[in-house]
Amino acid sequence: MKRQYYLDLAARGLRMPIGTDLVLHEKPDHDAIRLDGRRLGAVVAEAATRYQTPLAIPLMDLTLEKASLLGLLGIPYAQAAEFHFPDSIAAETLSIVESRLKGPLDVRSQAHVDAIKIVATDRSLVSSGMCIGPFSLMTKLLADPITPVYMLGAGTTAEEDPEVQNVERALALAEMIIHRSLARQIEAGAKAIVLAEPAANVAYISPKQLETGSDVWERLVMQPNRRIRKQLGDAGVDLIFHCCGEITNQMLRDFASLDPVMLSLGSSRKLWEDALIVPDNVVLYGNLPTKSFYSDTKVTEENVIQMTRELITNMCRTGHPLILGSECDVLSVTGCECRIKAKVDTMLNCSV
Repeated sequence: MKRQYYLDLAARGLRMPIGTDLVLHEKPDHDAIRLDGRRLGAVVAEAATRYQTPLAIPLMDLTLEKASLLGLLGIPYAQAAEFHFPDSIAAETLSIVESRLKGPLDVRSQAHVDAIKIVATDRSLVSSGMCIGPFSLMTKLLADPITPVYMLGAGTTAEEDPEVQNVERALALAEMIIHRSLARQIEAGAKAIVLAEPAANVAYISPKQLETGSDVWERLVMQPNRRIRKQLGDAGVDLIFHCCGEITNQMLRDFASLDPVMLSLGSSRKLWEDALIVPDNVVLYGNLPTKSFYSDTKVTEENVIQMTRELITNMCRTGHPLILGSECDVLSVTGCECRIKAKVDTMLNCSV
């Protein structure tokens, strides 16, 4: 797609959630649908139709690449969520993964790819892919990534400390499996990719270290993401970059330097202030606190109206393109479905 396409969507006042999970959980056999690309694709298309958006965004399932990576190493899916690599990742592990990348996908990843292919047959929709970012995947592979990331930021090298070496090797593994995932999604017909880096934030990277000149952010976050950006650019696929974590303004500038067509941010950010930092040709997306929509104590329907009006009014003053929506994907919560959907509908339909 051309960048102007997204700017035109913003200009016409599009509002949309990332709401595929809500639609999926309306189905009594939703777990089975996750394994069936044809039916999963139909759910993605249904969500786009319901929320009147041409952007068909798949489930924001950021567990797929970890499970796929571990599957190449013989670790079953049932153990993937809790699995962390031991204190020392062997160099041989990287070679094993690399040698197996051309093999078939696991069932869940294949269903995800097949769903993209199904949606791509509908010319009224922009079939989109979804993938976790390399830094965020690295943090899921280690039991304690924060300490060695800090040590690396302080100047400790992989040769000096095995935990720092583990960070570098886990990041290399993450990149390998992510590049494979993206290649398969692109082959299936994805015109845009939502790349989610929720862990690229101040909880994992020390702002104080960055202020003293540390290159830890550049090495661990930006360089891998620039390589991904090149992969997408070479394939003519649009980047929709997502980070819902707490970030500094410089981190935001670096994300914007990836030249995404859309930049999706969490509710901790004031988008009308971010509009002064992000280039005018990048659509800002978000960022109502939809993670809390399940609770009337945390967010009432009146709060949703107030926040929607505040965001649209302030963004109109900046003149920066906005697609108003959720801060992340809107997850279905058992027993709270009606309240969540009502608040999403209020966000989409309330007057300004």
